[in-house]
Amino acid sequence: MVLRRGSFGPEVRQIQDRLRVLGFYLGPVDGDFGAGTEGAVKRFQIARAIKSDGEVGPTSWKLLFGSPRSNQTLPNQPLAVRCLALTGSFETSLPPPDCFAGLSGNFDGQGISFGVLQWNLGQGSLQPMILEMDSKHRDVLRAAFHVDYTALIAAMKLPKKEGVAWAKTIQNNKFVINEPWRGEFKTLGRTPEYQAIQTAHADGNFQKALAWVAEYGLWSQRAAALMFDIRTQNGSIKPATKQLILADFAALPAMSEADREVARMRIVANRRAEAANPIWVEDVRKRKLTIANGAGTVHGKPYDLAATYGILLRKI
Repeated sequence: MVLRRGSFGPEVRQIQDRLRVLGFYLGPVDGDFGAGTEGAVKRFQIARAIKSDGEVGPTSWKLLFGSPRSNQTLPNQPLAVRCLALTGSFETSLPPPDCFAGLSGNFDGQGISFGVLQWNLGQGSLQPMILEMDSKHRDVLRAAFHVDYTALIAAMKLPKKEGVAWAKTIQNNKFVINEPWRGEFKTLGRTPEYQAIQTAHADGNFQKALAWVAEYGLWSQRAAALMFDIRTQNGSIKPATKQLILADFAALPAMSEADREVARMRIVANRRAEAANPIWVEDVRKRKLTIANGAGTVHGKPYDLAATYGILLRKI
């Protein structure tokens, strides 16, 4: 996969940091591949006498870091993980893998919300995941929380109301989790073991999303991502909305298979957005059309589904 303007995430931060060390980049190391990063890449490429297109492909990566890009990057993970990371990035406003460590306090009365889909104490969705981590990977959990491990496990076994009350004791009045708890939760969220647990807990929605892909006659990885995002953000597609979608499908003119897939996804995106609460319609529309189109901007952040997530207009 090529990293270019519009890409974002930890690998972009890695590139920015390396270019800064080499003296080609003076901007922020923020993981956002913008014009400044592109210009720095071009200057590096000119200095190394290679094609100066401002994109970091295999050749530029190897010249930057001395070795090929790891094949363990997100685009090489199973589709379920890639879809989860995309929706999680929307939900947390954090790129992968940081989206798996998204953390917020009691702003919504749920005590603590944690992880790629913000499982929380108030609804009782977070406690089983932490306890599962303790059962399966206690050494990793202990390493993340150190002396706070015992207190964490005790809190996860409290009734929900008491668990929320406990959470209030480890955050400030602006709902920011205090250190060292904040760093400890973040450390846990970045571990492969806890990410695997998050993926497993999201699998039910992913399987339902795949069923929707088949139900609506879609076939692409991008369609799976769209349906998973609808399952996660919106929950359902009501019968009346489905009827409108299918009517729009029937009215489409003849076109190529790929163009038809994109056109159908845009219909789903628009119709589901129009069925949302009026105050959220445009927010939902922008998010869903970004998936349907393969790229876009959501909450001020650019998304490129192919480059960052490996989610393609390719058959599942």
